[in-house]
Amino acid sequence: MSALQIHQFPCLSDNFGVLVHDPATGSTVAIDAPEEAAVQAALTETGWHLTDIFITHHHADHVDGVAGLKAAFKPRIVGPRAEAHKIANLDVLVSEGDHLEFAGHKVDIIDTPGHTLGHIAYVIQSHPVVFAGDTLFALGSGRIIEGTAEQMWSSLLKLASLAPETIVYCGHEYTLANGRFAMSVDQDNAHLLQRMTHIQDLRAGGKPTLPTTIREERATNPFLRATAPEVKAAIGMAGESDLAVFAKLRQMKNDFRG
Repeated sequence: MSALQIHQFPCLSDNFGVLVHDPATGSTVAIDAPEEAAVQAALTETGWHLTDIFITHHHADHVDGVAGLKAAFKPRIVGPRAEAHKIANLDVLVSEGDHLEFAGHKVDIIDTPGHTLGHIAYVIQSHPVVFAGDTLFALGSGRIIEGTAEQMWSSLLKLASLAPETIVYCGHEYTLANGRFAMSVDQDNAHLLQRMTHIQDLRAGGKPTLPTTIREERATNPFLRATAPEVKAAIGMAGESDLAVFAKLRQMKNDFRG
């Protein structure tokens, strides 16, 4: 089993596309398909041939390229069982507890509802890497659009429980804005201060801030730090439950204009 190669590239205004390639078999999977032209360009740049598409959720900015790529490459298209009625062209339906095989690598499925009710994440333990879609972002979490705060908190805890060295790919470049909010509720976090300096340098140079790691997010992401006494105290919720603190942080981020 050969080591996987991963190529991340920008799509649309702030989305990321990701290609995962196995050099031994030539297999290549696209994680979501935000934009057909951008995925096609990435395949041309790498010289890889698309064999699979793994969809995290039904939103248009994650599936709009599926139909064109299906016609061009005839890939196997995998998506969330709970959103099969909302996503066209799916060949394989999956949910938590299911496993896929990609070029000899086992792919685990985690249900991560909250942003949408059927959102899923894909984990390849052999790398190790997680494709989190719009559930976990660098220094942030997805908006709760279809689900509840309880669902999203449970989803984030699942992702946070992955091995610390797990590499995290997310759906969007939101890190700088997320970081400004993080600083407003966790300003004494030395690790966060250091990370923000690095993020600002990356963005000033036009470079992406992703991927990140579970270790980095545990240390600096305010939503994963809803358990921390200092974060609870900073938002006036000392002694409150972790779920209540997360829900408050999520609402504060919705309203944040910093």
